[in-house]
Amino acid sequence: MRKITRTLALLVPMLLVACTEQTLPQLGDPVPVPVPSGKPAYGPRVTQSSQGDAILSWMERREDGSSLRYSSFFEGSWLAQKIAIDDENMFVNWADLPAVTAIGPKTLLAYWLSYTADETYSYQILTAVSRDDGVSWSTAASPHTDGTPTEHGFVSSFATANGTGLIWLDGRNTPDAGMTLRGATLAADGELLDEMLLDERVCDCCQTDIAATAAGPIAVYRNRTADEVRDIYVSRHKDDKWQAGTPISNDGWVISGCPVNGPSVSATEKRVVVAWFTAANSRPVVKVALSTNAGKSFSEPAEISARNVQGRVSTAMIDSYSFAISWMESEKDGTFTIKLRSMTFDGQMGRVHTVGRTSGARTVPQLARVADKLVLAWTDEISNLSKVVSVKVPILGFYD
Repeated sequence: MRKITRTLALLVPMLLVACTEQTLPQLGDPVPVPVPSGKPAYGPRVTQSSQGDAILSWMERREDGSSLRYSSFFEGSWLAQKIAIDDENMFVNWADLPAVTAIGPKTLLAYWLSYTADETYSYQILTAVSRDDGVSWSTAASPHTDGTPTEHGFVSSFATANGTGLIWLDGRNTPDAGMTLRGATLAADGELLDEMLLDERVCDCCQTDIAATAAGPIAVYRNRTADEVRDIYVSRHKDDKWQAGTPISNDGWVISGCPVNGPSVSATEKRVVVAWFTAANSRPVVKVALSTNAGKSFSEPAEISARNVQGRVSTAMIDSYSFAISWMESEKDGTFTIKLRSMTFDGQMGRVHTVGRTSGARTVPQLARVADKLVLAWTDEISNLSKVVSVKVPILGFYD
């Protein structure tokens, strides 16, 4: 695959020309926000509508199965939980996250994973739609048609003119040919459309992500070459098709196993930010690359942090010119801290904030901007039970 064109080869000089008046937003102290989940609870996922409203979803286990539950963020708090889906075969995993997301007025999409065979990694993706704000849900349907008892997961979604688009990691060719990245569109009536292959060989268990730009959706994922180079790639959705993936940066991270560390992308109009973790040359670091042309080209990456970095990045746009990035770092006492930093498109970086702590590394912190706050959620082990926790961070001097 060709390397992505670098018309933004130097980050600061070119961006300074267009963005000389940017102000770096300041962030306040984190404030705990109680999550209306039970215990144990796993795999929090934060999604947002086109209006910026946030929905937090998570999984809870019971003796007779598991459920996908969710809550909406309203006036600074999470509302009472609702149950979207009960599934006795639900696959519950800390890294492979289901979601409930708004796709229209009072219309919600839920997607989750469900076992298809008595094997650890034999499960399918299922989807359901509610058109009455979660009161009732459609019959579960799968966006893939292969029917193989293999792994399908790490889903990301986006709105389309015809319905809802999904991409996912698809193991129908495993173990012979490796994991693929595939996509499809679910029409408003539930019909499956446009199932397609995006990339024939990708990392087995790194999260995917999608953001909407003025030129269409942009997807990011971790590729995998025959030589076990696992760098971050980008694909743009153009003319109702996904374009061939190209590397954001040639880090050259050679690793024989999956690092369970996917990239994150956020966008507004034609400005795009992609953040990711790499440990190329045995140097763990969180990086970010920027685009001002809807992902056609990206800047050389800037380093956000290289201090005891564990990765698990998440991004959120603050306004048209600035954004925030969260990630995890390990501490000497064996715990892990959740870090947060703001940055502008002309390269200004805010100070690193510690906004939370977790006793274990098995979580993927989620970040979103809601009004004048940044909202984060992750899991922690409380009395040997997994619990979802959340904080809100005020954006001081907020502008948009």
